[in-house]
Amino acid sequence: MSVDTDVSPPAEDEAHRPGPAAGRSWSIVPLLTRLHFYAGVLVAPLLVLAAVTGLLFVLTPQLDGIVYDKELHVAKVGPGLPKPLSEQVAAAVAAHPAGTLSVVQPAAARDATTKVVFSVPELGEKQHTVYVDPYTGEIRGQLTTWWSSTPLTTWLDDLHRNLHLGDVGRAYSETAASWLWVLVLGGLILWCNRQWRRRAETRRARGRTEATLLYDLGAAKGVRRTRSMHAATGIWLVVGLLFLSATGLTWSRWAGEHFGLALDGLDSRTPSVNTTGAAPVPAGHHSEASAGAGDPAQIDAVLHIARDAGLTGPTEIALPAEEGAAWTVSQIDYVWPVRLNRIAVEPVAGTVTDRSDFADWPVLAQLTKLGVQAHMGKLFGPANQLLLAALAVGLLCVIVWGYRMWWQRRPTRAARRAVAGPPPARGAWPAAAAAAGRRGRGGRRDRLGAARVRRHPGRVPAPRRRGGGGAAVAPEGRSGRFLTG
Repeated sequence: MSVDTDVSPPAEDEAHRPGPAAGRSWSIVPLLTRLHFYAGVLVAPLLVLAAVTGLLFVLTPQLDGIVYDKELHVAKVGPGLPKPLSEQVAAAVAAHPAGTLSVVQPAAARDATTKVVFSVPELGEKQHTVYVDPYTGEIRGQLTTWWSSTPLTTWLDDLHRNLHLGDVGRAYSETAASWLWVLVLGGLILWCNRQWRRRAETRRARGRTEATLLYDLGAAKGVRRTRSMHAATGIWLVVGLLFLSATGLTWSRWAGEHFGLALDGLDSRTPSVNTTGAAPVPAGHHSEASAGAGDPAQIDAVLHIARDAGLTGPTEIALPAEEGAAWTVSQIDYVWPVRLNRIAVEPVAGTVTDRSDFADWPVLAQLTKLGVQAHMGKLFGPANQLLLAALAVGLLCVIVWGYRMWWQRRPTRAARRAVAGPPPARGAWPAAAAAAGRRGRGGRRDRLGAARVRRHPGRVPAPRRRGGGGAAVAPEGRSGRFLTG
């Protein structure tokens, strides 16, 4: 019997044997893929709520015009000029003796009514707003408002912000905004990685690069086509969704508080207007509605001084918070180019005691104000509304396609659709345990053999034999020929 004991591994096997780190390159793509998938599945329902409620809120100017047409518009424009503002206020006070006069918004358009706001302690943050026809002094109606917003706008605002669940409900919108940018940036990186690989393959094939920002209509039906629609639509929405996420967090419950602290640390809060004898009046997200202490008959002089000071367009006049304090006049034109200047007026002396111009605000304060107005659909008028509506509809489409991909990639074989899988065959478990034991013992012998080779490089371990006189068997993983004579 002759035996060939040359069991040295071929050079080719050594070259292709992977080391602990050989041939492996670290990539974040698998992690992002799983994060994008799981976060999308879990957070998408919250994003659906935010998109639907946000879409409804964007339409509030048109909805208010339909629902509250009587209160917001006059029955007939003219004839002649509007009555003095003091007479309009007097008519509102006569119609609403309860409460304290706090804010007056003169008619901003020829067919608009004048809004006279009364603070009522029983309403808390809300007020009663009386709508007056500036031409006839007729009372067109009265509504319970929140910072001059109609009941419908207030209801939709609360729906979008907290689902009418108070502070508990605000967690939903903050969670959606907090994860939205993670999903968007993760999807963008995955899309870029896929395009880079596709372009590399195209260059190797010397083909023409495809248009990557459009749907791949040539993709086969199924998950490939759905993924193409999901990715292409998402890419077009990246900038808008990141903007909505950032601006939405600025006035959220927890992130908004930290953002406010950051503004304080950077000295970038909105400047306040100092009214002598009272606390400074801040130009916050909503106008202040405090109990007025001034004489309503002076409102004509206050408005005249404000117009002479350059405060044109839509304005809001706040009565003094206490005796001897100045009146506050603010521009409330949120359409670009915005007019948000504020002044403090002393009507008796006919002077402007303090002034805060939007152009002099800190940059972060300006950006915050503009971002909030754009988020609410006011900054660019109807164009802003259309853009936000397109973002909401596009986000809903991306979510639907994402869930559709999940469904299309589900297991389709009957055995994999079962809740617990098919039952194992009789005796399968003991056999599997025995096979695992044999593999474990064989692996231990191989490890011991490898250790002997490392200790004695010149030696070759003798081949194992089975039984008493059978053919010799080479160690597993070695190449060799065993001939029996």
